[in-house]
Amino acid sequence: MIKDARSIVKKVLITEKGTLLRETQNQYFFEVARDANKIEIKRAIESIFQVKVDSVQTMQLRGKVKRQGRWVGKRNDWKKAIVTLKPDQKIELFEQI
Repeated sequence: MIKDARSIVKKVLITEKGTLLRETQNQYFFEVARDANKIEIKRAIESIFQVKVDSVQTMQLRGKVKRQGRWVGKRNDWKKAIVTLKPDQKIELFEQI
């Protein structure tokens, strides 16, 4: 079953660490679907941003436990992908930030 690229890549993560890695190592951070694998993530990034992906690293992150007064809740677990682009590639969306 082929998934839509927009359903795999949920959002772009913009952090201080991400900005540093983008400038030094050409790496970009994304929040992705939990059931997506590295090959699907690579194809989705290449189709959405028209760039060539060198490698993809993924990590499963647990949602934080939060409380409001006496009620305790938990944020959803999520998956983060660190995408390394080929040396001559850039994503223009990030360059404007």
